[in-house]
Amino acid sequence: MDVTNTYTLNPTTLPTTNDTVSNPDGILGKDDFMKLLLTELQYQDPTSPMDSDKILSQTSQLATLEASDNTNKSLDNLTSVLTQSASLSVVSTIGKMALLNQDTFMLNEESDANIDIYLPTDISSGTLQIMDQDGNVVRTVAVDAISAGNQTFSWDGTDDAGNRLDAGAYRAKLDYTAPDGSSSVTQTGAYRIESVRFENGDTLLKVGSHYVSMNDVSEIYGG
Repeated sequence: MDVTNTYTLNPTTLPTTNDTVSNPDGILGKDDFMKLLLTELQYQDPTSPMDSDKILSQTSQLATLEASDNTNKSLDNLTSVLTQSASLSVVSTIGKMALLNQDTFMLNEESDANIDIYLPTDISSGTLQIMDQDGNVVRTVAVDAISAGNQTFSWDGTDDAGNRLDAGAYRAKLDYTAPDGSSSVTQTGAYRIESVRFENGDTLLKVGSHYVSMNDVSEIYGG
């Protein structure tokens, strides 16, 4: 006697061609694989059940997938902790000195140039010398008494004869006399860090009147 088994699938349990399946990432997770396995077991042929080795293999794959998912979450948490730790470490540089990769400032075609110079002490007088890239002094300016710290001087881009100089990179140094009578010199390129800003994944340090990237700093020292 032949026995014919007839199986009827409930159409409400399966997606139709009009159903919309939402999976924006296009990635199956462990829950999705578990649902597939259970569905496969539910609709298997009782006269030809799934091979037990196949079930064990799929179960093992689920375990591996879950372990991998947990590892990724742990790595994400570790990355977050390390990022916060690095941020706190950079904040501790406020008040220290930053030596930049470049000790020049730029003069544009028509606008004035801002010259940032750090003074380690108050000064009673000084002489600001502006030099071209060959080291030639193109402008000399007398400086009155000013306070210690990051100071910004404005230069109109002219030489001592009043001629407008070409746009480009220039250097500056300041020979000064402190209130106690001692003399010293400071120059562009070394500044005290005043603040730290995080922007688009980059760390910016405020030195003088502008911000520079950590990539533009060759050394941080002092306190």
